Order: sequence, then C-alpha cells, then structure tokens
Amino acid sequence: MTRVLEFITALIIVAVLAVVIGVLMPSSGHVDRTTMVSKDIRDVYDVFNNFRRFQDYAVLRVYDPNLTYKLEGKAYGPGAAISWTSDVPKVGNGRLEIASATPGFADVGEQGSATIVWKVTNDWPGENKRFTINMERAGRGKRLVKVTWNYDVDYGWNLLDRYSNLFIHGTPDSMVQYSLGNVQSMLAAVPNIVYDDLNPKLVDTPQQPVLYVSTAAKRNLTDVDAATATAMTQLQDAMKKLGVKQAGPRIIFTTNYGDQNYTFDVAVPIDASTLKIDGQDYALTAPVQPKLEGPDSASSAPAEGASAAAGASAAAPAMAASADKVAKADAKSGKKADKADMDTGPKPGTRDKYGHLIVDQNVRGMLAFGGRALEASWTGNPAGIPPTRLKLEAYAATHGYDTDTVVHRFYNKQIVAYESKKPDGSEVLYDEQTFHVFLPVTDAPEQTPEQAAGMTDQPADASSSAPADSSSAAPAASSAEPADAESAN
Repeated sequence: MTRVLEFITALIIVAVLAVVIGVLMPSSGHVDRTTMVSKDIRDVYDVFNNFRRFQDYAVLRVYDPNLTYKLEGKAYGPGAAISWTSDVPKVGNGRLEIASATPGFADVGEQGSATIVWKVTNDWPGENKRFTINMERAGRGKRLVKVTWNYDVDYGWNLLDRYSNLFIHGTPDSMVQYSLGNVQSMLAAVPNIVYDDLNPKLVDTPQQPVLYVSTAAKRNLTDVDAATATAMTQLQDAMKKLGVKQAGPRIIFTTNYGDQNYTFDVAVPIDASTLKIDGQDYALTAPVQPKLEGPDSASSAPAEGASAAAGASAAAPAMAASADKVAKADAKSGKKADKADMDTGPKPGTRDKYGHLIVDQNVRGMLAFGGRALEASWTGNPAGIPPTRLKLEAYAATHGYDTDTVVHRFYNKQIVAYESKKPDGSEVLYDEQTFHVFLPVTDAPEQTPEQAAGMTDQPADASSSAPADSSSAAPAASSAEPADAESAN
C-alpha cells in the first residue's frame, strides 16, 4: 500500500511540475529566417502577394510529389488564397490566405519596404497562425532586398500547445527556411528590369487574317528599318495582287532577338480570310503543330494561336539568301535561269508545315492570335519596345502567368506611325509613335492588379486600336524595330 501511495504522489508531483512548467513556457512561438535577394523590391513583393508561383518555391512538393494545390479567392493581394491536400502526415491539409499587404503595389517602389501577412490554417498546434514577410531595400546602392520570413503562433493557456513550442524548429522552421531559399533561386530566372512604370492589362485577342513576311537584320536601326520597309513593300504588292486591303496597324512578331541579329516577321492584318490565288480560293487557317517526319524534324517547334512559325521565320531569310547566291553565281558564269530553276521555290496556293498559306516567294498568310495576352503600351521611338517586352516578361513571371515565348511569340502593333497625321494636321514625330506590345499567355486570371485598380489607360480590347493605313504603316527608317545592343527589339 505504501508503494502505491508513493507512486500516486510521484504522479501528482510530475503533473504539478508539468503544469507549472507549461504555465511558465511562452504563450506564443516565433521563427524567422532572412535572405538577401538581388532583385527590385517590386519583384519580391509581387511574388509574395499572390500564390500562383507558390507551388514553384514551397518545399511541400519535396515532401509529397503527389501534393495537390487549389487556388482560391482573388488572384492578387488580400483575399488571395491557396489550399493543398496530401496523404503525407508531414504535409497534411492546409490553406494560406493573404490577410494584408502594405503598402499597395503602386507605392512599394517609392517606399522601399513592405510587409505581407499570410493567414495559416493547418494542423500545426496553436491559434492565430501566420506568416509575415518583411521586405526592405538593402546593400550598397539599395540594389538588394532583405527578405525576412516569420512564422508566429499564439498558444494561449493551452498547455499542450505551449509544449509544442519545443518543436517549432521542426516542420514550421524547415518550411520557412527551404521555401525562402527556393524563392531566391526562382527570382534569379526573372528578367532583371524594373517594371514600376508598367500598367499592363490582360486582353482577349480575336483571330485575325494576316499576311506576313519573315525577315532578319543586324541589330542596328538602319538595317532593321531597311528590312521592315522591304517587307512592307512586298506585303503591299501582294495585297494589291490579291485585291485585299490592310485592316489594322502593322504587326511585328519577334522570333529571335539575338546579340547580333534580329529575326522577325512583318505582318499586316487584312480584310479577307479567303484569298484567290491563280483563280482558286484558299482559306487562311490558324497555325498547326507540324508533323514529325524524321530525326531532322524532331526539334520543330509547334505553333498556334498568337504565333507565326518560328521555323518559317528563320527559314525564309536563309532561303532568300541561298537563292541570291545562286543567282549571283549564274550571273557571273553567264548562265540564264531557266524555268525549272524558277519553279524550285514554294508554290503559291500550297501550305508550309505550319499550315500557313504560301502567297508567293516571300509572303505567307494565316489566322493569327485567338488567345489571351498581356498588353502594355509604349509611346516614344521604337527603342522602347525591347525594354517593354522585357518588363512584360518579368511581370508575367512574378505574377505567375504561364507563357511560352517560343510557341506564342511576342508581338507589337504600331498604333501611331511616324509621319502620320495628327488631328491638328501636323505630323507625328519620331519620338511620338505609339506601340502596343503583347505577350501571349496560356494561363492567367481575368485581370491584372492594375486593371482591377483602374490604372490602365489603353483601349478596352486588343482589336479596338484604330488601324494605320498601308502608306503610314512602315515608312523607311522610321517605324522598324530599334536595333542597338541596349534598345533593339
């Protein structure tokens, strides 16, 4: 009996000690990890102010490759949420929701610091669980961003929850630490450009029949202007023969913006989707994925929707160059081109591997666009188009918009052309041109934050721009893409 009493007494002492220790333990828990990021603070702010990139950097996927995510609520800012489900106990089920973000996205660049709070709902012990991400410019010249990711939880008088604070450096800590490291790696892939002055919008682009010429030039303004002017002359000649008219502003599709050379398509929308070639009607169609006929074609990129074929863009200049070499060689030898030589080029009325209608040696036709795009406006000389493209790419990356610039290429429309007439009769100066720049997207929300805030000043849709007539669409040495190393398209 004495031993039983001793055992009961020991249990009481242990229980009392447990209660006393529990009462003395902190009523809240805190974990934080810090890193330095070599990016603009707006980039970091946007990544944490939406959850569309969360699965790309959150460490949860490492613990459970079969984890499923679901985006909820708004796309951006307070009210945006993401939930997940997992059969792995370490991951479990959970939900994050942006509770607050200060300041707003329009002011974070000027203020140079920001705080975003996420509400955490999962099976971790405690109440009022939250992640707080603090950002501030740091380093020499304020070119770095110091990011501190905090986890805070309240235990109240729940003694069991207070004891769980002993394990706060387990799963919560590892999630913060490894996810923050992944954010740093993810941001390294974002173009290094500040887009504070960009007010883009998401638009639906209806399909539109276009004629285009693939060309290439050195990345200098003179060569690009000349190539564009030549392409426009070829397009105008083709439109005259076909009996169609230009139905909108000139378009430039960017195929490859290299260090030395710029490959692109010059296109014009037309007022007919059926063309008569040699007395026969041919319907323009949207680009299709090319068939793989052998090892040499295995690397062919599919093209659809907003993209003219990248392969065709590179092939056309090469074809023209090859034909030019043959012609020069024949001229030197005194040989005259016979009919067989002239018939070796693409046949009008046939289609290339992308389904584009071949109009003549240089001109192709297709149905372009037909999808969604991120659009921004640029007013000035063409040197501002490449930075605008880069800003759109960075913006899409930090906001989690899916893009594929190989298949769905960048393009821009010349809305106000150089030397065109203003309402007062004066001519538009070189630095007064207006371009709309488009980045096709394959997955994006209904609106950008700027649209939701009413900060965009562009037309309601991508087709609402007033068309430029063919005479003003591409004056030589004027409206072509810029070309020096820093500003060319």
